[in-house]
Amino acid sequence: MKHKKINIALLFGGRSAEHEVSLISATSIYKNLDKKKFEITSIYINKKGDWKIVESPLLAASTLSKGDFFSFLPWSKNVSPLTLDADIYFPVLHGPYGEDGTIQGLFEMAGVPFVGASVMDSAISMDKAITKIILKAKNLPVVKHIILQDQEWLKQKEAILSKIKKEFPIPFFVKPACLGSSVGISKVKEYGETSAALDEAFRYDQKILVEEGIKGRELECSVLGNDSPRASLPGEIIPYREFYDYRDKYIEGKTRFAIPAELTSSQIEEVQHLSLEAYKAVSCSGMARVDFFMEEKTEKIFVSELNTIPGFTEISMYPKLWEVSGLPFPQLLEQLIELGLERHKKKKRRKENFIP
Repeated sequence: MKHKKINIALLFGGRSAEHEVSLISATSIYKNLDKKKFEITSIYINKKGDWKIVESPLLAASTLSKGDFFSFLPWSKNVSPLTLDADIYFPVLHGPYGEDGTIQGLFEMAGVPFVGASVMDSAISMDKAITKIILKAKNLPVVKHIILQDQEWLKQKEAILSKIKKEFPIPFFVKPACLGSSVGISKVKEYGETSAALDEAFRYDQKILVEEGIKGRELECSVLGNDSPRASLPGEIIPYREFYDYRDKYIEGKTRFAIPAELTSSQIEEVQHLSLEAYKAVSCSGMARVDFFMEEKTEKIFVSELNTIPGFTEISMYPKLWEVSGLPFPQLLEQLIELGLERHKKKKRRKENFIP
């Protein structure tokens, strides 16, 4: 008996600084989706937030940007009369407006199923500051840090610089709270660099973190599931530069990866356990990649952050870790789609209104 194909709307591009990364991820997903099982509608979102149905994400960026775009906003001049016939939406939108709960909120309002985390867990995980507050409240190990707002920095520069110098030994990191792919991150190696590092981070976000620099190893673990999530084997990033920055991630590509990481069985279990605990702490569903630091001297493991739309490029850790854990890329995508449909069905069974 021939089964009807599932129609997937694959969304990519977006308004964030990670627009180009999204195109690479969407290309990998498009190539690895089983065309015998899935019908794919490719939707490109430009940097202004306008949408366009395209042949596929394989098109050149210059081709994607040409032609007529449409909007779903009722007050827009180019509002679309188009009705998309999709069974499920697959957002591959890294960074703000993609993995921060905004696009997920649109799907929820429309009452349609989608792949990945829900509105709340997307928003929480996107904000590294809020994530750390929750992880700490759940007694999960996090590195020493402070959270700063842009208005604080404008009004109390000298006091903040003094506080950082007093509390954070060199080196330490400064990063935007709500951005990914290492955009806007600085490794501060001299206190004289602090002010410039803070200014750089505030270029991208109104809230930033100053984090203790941990000398040691960078580990990652992939998590998959809704109510009963499971964790992959951990992997390790061995940076070519001083840390795994945007340039090395997506341009030079000289960083090495240990997939899986060389760890003892007890360390593997600890990383997997912490991954699942962090995933549950922010009520994640669908998927997330959990990042860690392992201190060199003590081998203590710290939870760094969660990424609810991790990279899906050919070199990205999330699919690679599942592959070495026995779940190939095409089957991983199938399971993610199944999880999105499952969550939607479960939500539809719940009451959404109250009649006294």
